[in-house]
Amino acid sequence: GTALAKAGGDTWFFLTADYAFGAALERDTTAAVTKAGGKILGGVKHPLNSSDFSSFLLQAQASKAKIIGLANAGGDTTNSIKQAAEFGIVKGGQKLAGLLMFIPDVHSLGLPVAQGLNFTETFYWDMNDGTRAFSKRFSERMKNKNMPSMVQAGVYSSLMHYFKALEALGGNPHDGAKVVAKMKELPTDDPLFGKGSVQPNGRKIHPAYLFEVKKPEESKAPWDYYKLVGTTPADQAFRPLSESTCPLLKK
Repeated sequence: GTALAKAGGDTWFFLTADYAFGAALERDTTAAVTKAGGKILGGVKHPLNSSDFSSFLLQAQASKAKIIGLANAGGDTTNSIKQAAEFGIVKGGQKLAGLLMFIPDVHSLGLPVAQGLNFTETFYWDMNDGTRAFSKRFSERMKNKNMPSMVQAGVYSSLMHYFKALEALGGNPHDGAKVVAKMKELPTDDPLFGKGSVQPNGRKIHPAYLFEVKKPEESKAPWDYYKLVGTTPADQAFRPLSESTCPLLKK
């Protein structure tokens, strides 16, 4: 929300899954957009696992908002994107923003349907030599030759940091509290996410990236799907400690 608003996407309309997750996603993105100077023109809620998004998409199209925020996930996100393509929404000048998207979603949609889609991820396989080397090893072990998502990369990164903490402790102390304390104490640094840190509440802090899905003619190789639009620094990419919901951190 922050990155898109700063890039000119300053008017928004939300398609929101009608349950707690969707409401939270819309709430947090609304806060980010308005803080960045953007404006919310409206929104509509849809049932979970909906198969027909036509009426919701027509409302979004009629709003003339520059950005249509998809505050949903999984099949709801991919179905709404497919049907938006049928309505020619992106070709008409509006942009779709997937608020929770992963590279396998883009792969399954295909570039003709997903082109022009905007979303934020914290990892992309083709960012640098480090991400490419890891992703090549990952893909070679996958039966479908998929590239890793940011979640899979995040699991690898967290385990690498865990092993560094054990090494710093001289081995496994078999004391979870000590290990966690050491993980929070040590700065994070790996080829996938670069330098970062772990907050007292356990949240890993690193940059986030605004991507746009390439047009089919812009893609030069398999899984060459994203172009980088903007970068949100680590200290701005995550909820600050002052807004933590943990009661212990509020004392």
